[in-house]
Amino acid sequence: MRRLLKYLKPFLVPIIISIVLLFIQANAELALPDYLSRIVNNGIQQNGVENAVAVAFRQETLDRLTLFIEPDDLDLVAASYQLLTPDDPRAAEYVEAFPLLEEEPIYVLQDGDADREEELNLILGKALLAYSGLQRLAEDPSAAALLAEGGDFDPSRIPPGMDIFEVLESLPSALRMGLTTRLEETFTSLGESMITQMAVGIVKEEYEALGMDAGQLQRDYILKTGGTMLLISILGGVTTIGVSYFASRTAAGAARDIRKDVFEKVESFTSAEFDKFSTASLITRSTNDVTQVQRVIFMFLRLVVYAPILGIGGVIRAVDKSASMWWLIAVAVVALLALIITIFMIAVPKFKLMQDLIDRLNLVTRENLSGMMVIRAFNKQDDESQRFDEANRDLTDTSLFVARVMVTMMPVMMLLMNALSLAIIWVGSHQVAEAAIQVGDMMAFMQYAMQIVMAFLMMSMLFIFLPRAAVSGDRIADVLETDIVIQDPEDPREFPEPFKGEIEFQDVSFRYPDAEDDVVRDVSFTASPGQTTAFIGSTGCGKSTVINLIPRFYDVTQGKILIDGIDVRDVRQSDLRDKIGFVPQKGTLFSGTIESNLLYADPEADADTLREALDIAQASEFVFDSEEGLASDISQGGTNVSGGQKQRLSIARALVKKPPIYIFDDSFSALDFKTDSALRREMKKRTGDSTVLIVTQRVATVKNADQIIVLDEGRVVGKGTHKELMGACKTYQEIASSQLSKEELV
Repeated sequence: MRRLLKYLKPFLVPIIISIVLLFIQANAELALPDYLSRIVNNGIQQNGVENAVAVAFRQETLDRLTLFIEPDDLDLVAASYQLLTPDDPRAAEYVEAFPLLEEEPIYVLQDGDADREEELNLILGKALLAYSGLQRLAEDPSAAALLAEGGDFDPSRIPPGMDIFEVLESLPSALRMGLTTRLEETFTSLGESMITQMAVGIVKEEYEALGMDAGQLQRDYILKTGGTMLLISILGGVTTIGVSYFASRTAAGAARDIRKDVFEKVESFTSAEFDKFSTASLITRSTNDVTQVQRVIFMFLRLVVYAPILGIGGVIRAVDKSASMWWLIAVAVVALLALIITIFMIAVPKFKLMQDLIDRLNLVTRENLSGMMVIRAFNKQDDESQRFDEANRDLTDTSLFVARVMVTMMPVMMLLMNALSLAIIWVGSHQVAEAAIQVGDMMAFMQYAMQIVMAFLMMSMLFIFLPRAAVSGDRIADVLETDIVIQDPEDPREFPEPFKGEIEFQDVSFRYPDAEDDVVRDVSFTASPGQTTAFIGSTGCGKSTVINLIPRFYDVTQGKILIDGIDVRDVRQSDLRDKIGFVPQKGTLFSGTIESNLLYADPEADADTLREALDIAQASEFVFDSEEGLASDISQGGTNVSGGQKQRLSIARALVKKPPIYIFDDSFSALDFKTDSALRREMKKRTGDSTVLIVTQRVATVKNADQIIVLDEGRVVGKGTHKELMGACKTYQEIASSQLSKEELV
């Protein structure tokens, strides 16, 4: 995969946008459990009262609370609350919210920052608990002894009917602060959260005393918090869609560019490169392998940023909710990692095998489809079915094995998550009973734990699929990074004008890559314009190899090939091949129409040119006998026309190009002798100034050639006309005698 990272550079902007959206999405996901906790803790348990910082106090209440506030904190409290009297001009703004203001003065909270509110919360929380405790003390004097322990003030000695707060006001400041210190020591053991939770009940009673609608307060808080959750959920949904959109565009765009470059690279392959990769493998690399890379790019963009944010953020927020239960998450994560590592070690080695098996299945399928007639002719349907079944079954068994390993992850993970939920409920319920945490915090902790586990699971899925994509990426990179043996020269030469088309072989030898021996040795000849040069010899003697060296399908190992005195290696391949009309040994037609196949040679050719080429190739009869004519359909590979028709259409396509050099590589083998003779006769008339090279097995085809090259085991063993060779070349004599009668040999 690392070798394909350059394909992501054009998509840096969508990638950056995706990352930003993922941050937003992850934070939205992390915020929801906290808001749920607030609804349960504040909205339900605390009736909508968030903390001990009341929005308003009766004057009497706040004055009494100041008795339990340290002198250093009194300035903060005084600055935070403003006294309003019924006759104050601003009272009208608050009367509806606090009806008691019509009768007596109240203190109203002034707007302040979050830090000041947090500080006030602890100060007022302790003061409210002390205030409430002394109120209950007045109702139950027997508990007064608890406050008398360790101090000089004994509340039990207060005369009946006397207000305890008036007594406290009359006490010396040092004595009153001693009582406050003992109360604070008691509150400190509860913890800040429990102090706030206990103080909230007192604040609610204060609100009721102010005439506020406590039920409406609770409903407003729940609706407000729930509305915020809804907006966050919508934001998370929008960002999820946005991330998917940009990730999909990036993955699809990168896959498009990879597929395009692979196709262009394969198009530039010479025959030497095609020998390294099978057709089935190239198809798999261009399709299935690219799909694997595309899939992992999408997963990478969706998960590689999102999962860590979710996991790390979940840990931080979960510990913030309940630091004492962190070990539950740690145990779950360790168990999950053990599961992932086990699956990783089992499944990953199978991924490369799967790609090789896909190659094999493609190969067998392609051979069966292309060789269907041969299979039927030899009644090998059962054998081929068995061969296909073996390849298919090998791939199926491997895929099923990987699938079985992978599917175990989900049930085991669900078991792990459910066990984690039960453990959190078990431990958390005890902590709730001990007033260590609140119910909402336990619920939020559980959700954060699930998010953490899911984050690790998402990362594990990425790391499991990444190796398979890495295998596919390496296979694709192997194609893209293949060195092309035949390259254009750095300083190309141009063919002289006017171009003649004279071809000269000078002591040419050639061997295939990695071969030990030359297949062509010391071949020398000259093919002149206006002449037909034919190559003949036994099967495997190197005829096709010799002519494949002219358009540089392979480069010579030794010697030179000159065209008009220019070495073919000194000109651009496109310039060289532009001068050649090539008809391969196996005629190839493309899906479309007859016209589109002919125009493949020259898109600008007119109807007269096409008709002339068909006439020369002896193809007009079967083309124009059809109602569609040039618009007749050609199926893939030309399977809906006969072998002879396919060869004639291939020859016509080369003739449409009107090049100065024609190469026919055994292109007349499927033609009957009459059609062969008529075609060569017409071609001689219309292409008299061109250089024509013909490879054939038929002596009748080359009998009238201007020059015949006889090859045997890669060497030239005869050169001349038919008459000259019959008198001087034993190899040619044997070939001719085996095909022609004595009368025809003359």
